Amino acid sequence: MNIPFLGNRHPHTGDVPVIADPDLLAECELLRAQAAEEGVTLDDTPASLEALDQLVPRWRDDEETLTWLGTDAGLYLGTVLTRTVPGAEWEIRADGEPVVRLESGREFEVVESGHDWAESGVPELSQLYAEVAEA
Repeated sequence: MNIPFLGNRHPHTGDVPVIADPDLLAECELLRAQAAEEGVTLDDTPASLEALDQLVPRWRDDEETLTWLGTDAGLYLGTVLTRTVPGAEWEIRADGEPVVRLESGREFEVVESGHDWAESGVPELSQLYAEVAEA
């Protein structure tokens, strides 16, 4: 996954992950704008994920928007996880992929999940949150 604002984080250090800036990853500008147009406030809570799951997916007709929105949806899911699940934190893997690492050490590839959601609506963001928060 190439997320431009993250850049190439580890060109020579191998598989050394780093903690990511949660505020930068939480921006999700396109997703927040699309949600606001539909009257949905993204307040970084699990309830806001449920509200996103109810949006009519008008973005699916535009490939560029679909890709960007999928990334934003994944980053937003990760934001909700890191802000509400004790011990969850952002990490940037050596390949540049932002993941959420749980206290147990399990990694969750939120951007991939966001793309799945944007493309098909399945699985729902709120369902993913519930599964990860349970672990």
